[in-house]
Amino acid sequence: MKQTILVTGASGGFGKLIVNHLLENDHQVIATMRNADGRNKPNAEELSAKGAIIVELDVTDNASVENAIAEALDKTGGIDVVINNAGLGVMGYQESFTPEDWQRLFDINVFGVQRVIRAILPHFKAKKAGTIMNISSLLGRMTVPFYGPYNASKWALEAMSENYRTELSQLGIDVVIVEPGGFATSFIDALMRPSDSSRDADYASFQPTPQFFLENFEQGLASNPEQDPANVAKAIVSLLEMPAGERPLRTIVDKMGMGDALAGLNQASDQITSGIYGAFHIDHLLKLKK
Repeated sequence: MKQTILVTGASGGFGKLIVNHLLENDHQVIATMRNADGRNKPNAEELSAKGAIIVELDVTDNASVENAIAEALDKTGGIDVVINNAGLGVMGYQESFTPEDWQRLFDINVFGVQRVIRAILPHFKAKKAGTIMNISSLLGRMTVPFYGPYNASKWALEAMSENYRTELSQLGIDVVIVEPGGFATSFIDALMRPSDSSRDADYASFQPTPQFFLENFEQGLASNPEQDPANVAKAIVSLLEMPAGERPLRTIVDKMGMGDALAGLNQASDQITSGIYGAFHIDHLLKLKK
């Protein structure tokens, strides 16, 4: 079924792949990005030529988000799905990231998602239907060194998504999470580094170093062709083909071994949540009311 889908962070990485796969599957796609007439103009023109509707959107700016959603609705007449893909990664010792670094990261990865969701919800509530898909990470379920602020932001996104899934379930609005592992995309090239490296010398005896860890991870990605970034876009298309209310809360996309290890955690989490909600007599909130 053809749907109208808005994708944030569509200029590169997963976002661009998602837009392309959705277009190939005959969906109407609103590809949003920053600097569509500037730095990202080549990407905007490329996606536009393929049929995407390009809308300027900066998830860190309230007015930009509100204006973008209004423009997208005006151009399409209605939106069925919002995919919150825009995000920023990090690499470095957690201590070396300043509070301002953390604020910048959360403004994109967490507050940006909240801005987009709040902007689209009046439309979804009016038609008593809609799908919110948040792109999280396997690092939203576990931690590894040197990704500290990113881990924290994705853990926050996971909690936000779970709460929205229950609070919106009786309004006909579906909420799902996609959890990719690590992939070789432009996301790696844009990793945020700490602003204050003055304390890095205290970790001189710490092994591995952040850079060594990153380089070895990239080598691992290069040697595993099954870890194809297109898998994430394909998983999203498959989720959207499922009826609302029948989609799993979390969908892992990974061929590096992390996903297999964390699948059990997700299953256990679902069982725990179901049991506690049942004890509180609110388990109906775990089912989408159509």
